[in-house]
Amino acid sequence: MLNVTIWNEFVHEKIHDEVRSVYPTGIHTALAEGLHHPDFIIRTATLDQPEHGLTEDVLDSTDVLLWWGHMAHDQVSDEIVSKVVKRVLEGMGLIVLHSGHFSKPFKALMGTSCDLKWREAGEQEIIWSVNPTHPIAAGITGPIMIEHEEMYGEFFDIPAPDELVFVSNFEGGEVFRSGCTFKRGHGNIFYFRPGHETYPTYYNPEVLKVITNAINWAHSTAGKQTFGNSQPVRALPVLV
Repeated sequence: MLNVTIWNEFVHEKIHDEVRSVYPTGIHTALAEGLHHPDFIIRTATLDQPEHGLTEDVLDSTDVLLWWGHMAHDQVSDEIVSKVVKRVLEGMGLIVLHSGHFSKPFKALMGTSCDLKWREAGEQEIIWSVNPTHPIAAGITGPIMIEHEEMYGEFFDIPAPDELVFVSNFEGGEVFRSGCTFKRGHGNIFYFRPGHETYPTYYNPEVLKVITNAINWAHSTAGKQTFGNSQPVRALPVLV
């Protein structure tokens, strides 16, 4: 069983009727329901909870953390960010969704601005698998068609991904590296682009399939490592 925590800032849904009409109980709830899987134990956490819902107990028991944020990146505590980064380095998987590219944890782990070009015009997005044998692309037999989405365009200021799994193209002619993997410490990271809050992207079965695959891929079996002073592996000879 995998312990999955879905973090959502849960701000848009409270103040914007357009977003509430799409995700009435929050993006985190829609994801939790859509990602229902017999091997997943799913819980959710939001910005307004104590410690943003990411207490030490929650983080220590999380195998894979999903992160969706947009308008409240600056409200996330630096202390919590440091704890998230620490857990990723120790082996917790991290899946960063859509505008989470600008979140504090992702920027800290990438070491770059993570900036990009964008346009919100409800354009068609076509997501192409460029690495169809990758576990995250399992079961995706053709391009994923999303009729209305926000455009993200290159240049995307991230380090070169360890693996590029998906690219997108948009009606306006832009392309984007929309599915990227990274390794930081013992942790696996996957960035997945689609998921603007005013469109029902997280009800799309193929999008949910990719995220489900990513959860399984991101889970690391690496245990915590022991550092510092160490005794010899075998007894040293006694000098007389």
